[in-house]
Amino acid sequence: MKFPRRRRDPVEINLTPLIDVVFLLLIFFMVSTTFETRQALEIELPESTSAAPADTAPVVLSITAAGDYQLGDTTVEQDDLATALSSRAEDARAHGLVIEADGRVAHSRVVAALDQASAQGITRVRIATRKATDPTNQAETL
Repeated sequence: MKFPRRRRDPVEINLTPLIDVVFLLLIFFMVSTTFETRQALEIELPESTSAAPADTAPVVLSITAAGDYQLGDTTVEQDDLATALSSRAEDARAHGLVIEADGRVAHSRVVAALDQASAQGITRVRIATRKATDPTNQAETL
């Protein structure tokens, strides 16, 4: 006795839904990724051959090439620098103050920052530099 064979459909894997899911996952991870929140300033630090890395998390005062002050994440006018430093003076006395001054900034801006720090009783003041052989311009402090 001969049984009729059933006709089998060829087996296929439809990749379209799989590709759609992969793209949706890619979009989800791109949207939900967090980025570094610190804003980068274009500062060209002067070179030093005897630089040593900072040991704790000091208060950072940045001075741009245009002469603008930035204490932490807030931009500060020169007239308000004393007030801004007094609000962070306790941390600066405990952990130190690092001045990241651009190499092209007027020297009077750095002296004004040092004067304000001295007026607040901040004695642990360091100036950020970069190593002379360091091509990546990584900031280090004296």
